[in-house]
Amino acid sequence: MFENQPKGLFALALANTGERFGYYTMLAVFALFLRANYGLSPALAGTIYSAFLMFVYFFPLFGGMLADKFGFGRMVTTGILIMFAGYLLLSVPLGGDTTALVVMLAALLLIGFGTGLFKGNLQVMVGDLYNDPQYKDKRDAGFSIFYMAINIGALFAPTAAIKIKEYAEQSLGYSSNDAYHFSFAVACASLILSIAIYYIFRSTFRHVEGGTKKQAKADTASQEPELSKEETKQRIVALCLVFAVVIFFWMAFHQNGLSLTYFADEFTAQSADGVQAMCFNVWNLVAIIFIVYALFSLFQSKTSKGKTISGLVIVAAVAFLCLQYGNLDGSVSVSAPIFQQFNPFYVVALTPVSMAIFSSLAAKGKEPSAPRKIAYGMIVAAVAYALMVFASFGLPMPQTEVGPDGNPVAVHVADMTPNLLISVYLILTFGELLLSPMGISFVSKVAPPKYKGMMMGGWFVATALGNQLVVVGGLLWGAVPLWVCWSVFLVVCLVAAIFMFAMMKRLEKVC
Repeated sequence: MFENQPKGLFALALANTGERFGYYTMLAVFALFLRANYGLSPALAGTIYSAFLMFVYFFPLFGGMLADKFGFGRMVTTGILIMFAGYLLLSVPLGGDTTALVVMLAALLLIGFGTGLFKGNLQVMVGDLYNDPQYKDKRDAGFSIFYMAINIGALFAPTAAIKIKEYAEQSLGYSSNDAYHFSFAVACASLILSIAIYYIFRSTFRHVEGGTKKQAKADTASQEPELSKEETKQRIVALCLVFAVVIFFWMAFHQNGLSLTYFADEFTAQSADGVQAMCFNVWNLVAIIFIVYALFSLFQSKTSKGKTISGLVIVAAVAFLCLQYGNLDGSVSVSAPIFQQFNPFYVVALTPVSMAIFSSLAAKGKEPSAPRKIAYGMIVAAVAYALMVFASFGLPMPQTEVGPDGNPVAVHVADMTPNLLISVYLILTFGELLLSPMGISFVSKVAPPKYKGMMMGGWFVATALGNQLVVVGGLLWGAVPLWVCWSVFLVVCLVAAIFMFAMMKRLEKVC
């Protein structure tokens, strides 16, 4: 899995892991913070939440254009500095008045623009590592590893957000609303780690940073053949068709931070016991990840020493889990944001499984093309929402009441099993693994050389539009029965999948 990959992949992946850890720590509690701190309705909180996600993924278009002119490395560094300023501003507790709201919105713009300079350009650099002929066949695997690294950061983010907030409340005496800002401050520290990793290991990927426009063109010309105008047009059209489809995947997928978090807060049991309780401890999930990877190593290792080490890791991880189970004392509390740890956990744990399946299919000449994988991913996402539709029949409408400060407060009205959301996140993750890393790899492979930055930006613009449409979940919340809310996302995913299959011949032509 990790063999014969360019060294620069791991440095860039780790730099991205640090940045994503901070981002998802902030995002884990952001929607709940908006409602608690400013007394916003679910719809208005959802509007701000989705608009922020939209900006985060829209600005990479401009970041890509700037990078095509000035170089990818320069934009990555600038982006980190701008993001740091935004997170620092967001970390200051200013209360819940209009001034505080304006400052918060300004911080979100800085974070969005900084991410636009950082995220897309870092991924273009990863893709350019595979322009070297010796790594050409490793591109999809490389992006799967890169995507897995992103989710390592996201895995720990919900726990970090909750624990630092609890520490600020219980040990430092801050109010519940002010304590949220400590969760946001974690992002500042993670960015410092990110930039340190980037510069310490810069020598492994400096050759793909780009520079002046003239140098970037020269580097591109030396590595990739020039395309005709017709070929360039075909590739851009194919990419735009893919972009149109992924809009609706992210619209449905990123309900994890909005309507699915509302569901966790208002309709899901707030405690768990037994084996179920162990799922809400991130270290238990880490132990399972170790078992998965050690099992792969056990069967793939060519030396007895490697097999022995793998076996010992498995024994140690199992012993740790047994000890954790034996130390359980009653039930554990379940906070709504903690459910967001399951998606990154599944990504990290299932990436080697996914890679093994597709490697086996590739060896037999039966591996689906990237566009076909994307279409399958849309179908899988539809299955996840079909489960939510089925589970939500008969549930009451969401309810609110007026709190002591006069602001509306969500009411917990049902105790659905946490296993429902745990299962839904598993299914959504299968869809994500089929769509996201494969889509990014497809863009890096198909994009015309002189438009790489712009086309990677286009991928993020599609993601941005999907994130803006996340607001639909907030608008539907409390306005229609729950099963109707989930049905909207079910239908959207199915229609997008049908469109993708209808365009398949045109898409596979440029692969």
